[in-house]
Amino acid sequence: MSLTLGHYLSVGAILFALSVIGIFLNRKNLIVLLMAIELMLLAVNMNFIAFAYFLGDLHGQVFVFFILTVAAAESAIGLAILMLLFRNRASISVEELNTLKG
Repeated sequence: MSLTLGHYLSVGAILFALSVIGIFLNRKNLIVLLMAIELMLLAVNMNFIAFAYFLGDLHGQVFVFFILTVAAAESAIGLAILMLLFRNRASISVEELNTLKG
């Protein structure tokens, strides 16, 4: 039995659903929220890679490269902001972080 496009898309859909559930269930811890967003991006990347492989086109893989670059920058900036907020507030609870209001 060989793996088909449907298998890869199913795994990507499951990962995407887990990340959405993680975002909606946990709205208190910023680290878990950032991890759920990264998992969502990886699920989308898996779908791009699967389509690129099965269609024989490299455009999906190039697009994944750019998504991973943006995700790495987003993670670095998000963690830097999180460190600064923890230094100032001594907490990473979302409910206590109201200093970012305009």
